[in-house]
Amino acid sequence: MTKLRFRSGQVQLRRVPVGAATVIGQGDLIYLDVGAAKPAGDFPWDTDLATTQGGFAAAFLGVAHSPSADGDTEDVSVDVSPTSVYEFDVTSAAYAVGATLGPADGGSSTLASASLSAAGATSAVGVSAEAVPGGSTKLRVQFASAFHPGSSNVNAAVG
Repeated sequence: MTKLRFRSGQVQLRRVPVGAATVIGQGDLIYLDVGAAKPAGDFPWDTDLATTQGGFAAAFLGVAHSPSADGDTEDVSVDVSPTSVYEFDVTSAAYAVGATLGPADGGSSTLASASLSAAGATSAVGVSAEAVPGGSTKLRVQFASAFHPGSSNVNAAVG
């Protein structure tokens, strides 16, 4: 299971239903699928990483604060706040403040549920909250939920 690494900011939790067969780890990137929470690794692959990241960004809810094991049916808590800062695993690279990020390639045509890589602005679910040198594999990140009206996610809207 993923370890949640909250660093700073204001958390805004939403309770979201989860299916009995869905496994969610604390710190997973969560999207909504027909009103139920699912981890990024369950998001359907579409053509390539950039296209899949873009589809995921449109459904991105936030960062899981509570886990859900196989068979659990209790709602999970998900942080949708655009001001929270988390430390996440990232693809080894140098990152500038404001670098746009999306779920990393999880291999075998899947997204990683708790790891990020560079993404285009329209495919991003977060931005770097710090600058780190080349070879870095940990990064502080702020996220942009498609379901928070104060978010910078291009899909965020009211109504």
